[in-house]
Amino acid sequence: MSQKLNKLLLQLVNLHPKYIDLSLERLSKLLNKLDNPHLKLPPTIHIAGTNGKGSTLSYIRHILMENNLNVHAYISPHLKLFNERIILSNANIKTNKLLATLKLVKRINDNNSITFFEITTAAAFYLFSNEKADFLILETGLGGRLDATNIIKDSLINIITPISMDHQEFLGKNILGIASEKLGIIKKKSHIIISKQKKIVLSHIKKKLKNNKNDKLFFQKNFNIINKSKNTFILNYKNNEHVFTKPNLLGEHQIENASTAISAILKLNELGYSISKKVINKGILKTKWPGRLEIGRLGNIKVYLDGAHNIDGAKQLLKYFKSNNIKVWLIIGMLNNKNLFDFLKKIKPILNGVIAISIPDEKNAFIPNEIIKVCDLLKLQSFSQPSINKANQLLLKKIKPKVVLVCGSLYLIGKIRDKYL
Repeated sequence: MSQKLNKLLLQLVNLHPKYIDLSLERLSKLLNKLDNPHLKLPPTIHIAGTNGKGSTLSYIRHILMENNLNVHAYISPHLKLFNERIILSNANIKTNKLLATLKLVKRINDNNSITFFEITTAAAFYLFSNEKADFLILETGLGGRLDATNIIKDSLINIITPISMDHQEFLGKNILGIASEKLGIIKKKSHIIISKQKKIVLSHIKKKLKNNKNDKLFFQKNFNIINKSKNTFILNYKNNEHVFTKPNLLGEHQIENASTAISAILKLNELGYSISKKVINKGILKTKWPGRLEIGRLGNIKVYLDGAHNIDGAKQLLKYFKSNNIKVWLIIGMLNNKNLFDFLKKIKPILNGVIAISIPDEKNAFIPNEIIKVCDLLKLQSFSQPSINKANQLLLKKIKPKVVLVCGSLYLIGKIRDKYL
């Protein structure tokens, strides 16, 4: 069954238009043929941003599930199996149902040009509309205004997670322009939650939303983390202090992501739902998000796996490892549309050395020698290896470090994660 699914997914990739233009027109035509499932969705929480979208979604989802609610969710990219992208009634979609739906949508599309994300989003909406749920949580794939998920007409809550430079080839090279694109998911009657942002981005967002009459919650102004201990943190939400359990996910940024998610839950309570602090704490503790400072092992070597691939992700890695006084050997593979030089330069203080590899089966990745050249410019000790297995052999037989970090791409983490867990 999984072989049939992989074959069909490849066929969908090949429907890709010759030139990518961010547009909702192709998807709108297909959804119309499917009887507009995007207009028949459960109450929707829509999340855009550059970093923290997936973690924030996962916190919200686990809290809602802990409250015995039925939740659909749409996530991208996946780590290992495409099924991870479509959560139907609290569980990853079953392969036979996914295969049948994709076949239907492919047939209805009738070989018209359409991007892979667009046609799979159409399939997801078809599934979400045909199975009842209390909530749908949507994560944008790229941008916001013209993202395929933004074909929806209404949302209950819109969340904007931290914005930084990424996908410049589609969203532009100006961070304020990128922020404007992300804000494009906001709907007329939705409640808006703005996570922690850079000062310049926050100022721009406030200016853009100045005449917007939606209910708005801003990090620092309306919700803020005011104290942290070993196991708890205090969230000040609208001048009321709430003590919550720290998440199991590592990094200070995960407390910030959790605070955004909790603020969304508290907003739901204001809208008539009843989700207790006990339920919130249980949901936070149960939240797992693979490939985000996830710990594995290679023999006696401690291995951290993280999908960080942009400068803000690099900053979070630097902050975590410096605050814990840890230096690492780095295994890195990265897509060639990312800023490899700035990424490595940012995390250089925590590096003992670098092993460069390609992302398996990914033609748009840096080759190891290209990574080595950047390491040379930064005066970083480095090795080139043809595969993750060879990189691991080098670590075990020659380098023998205490700690290794694998990062640069979620695609990379998805391909090699099983080697360490």
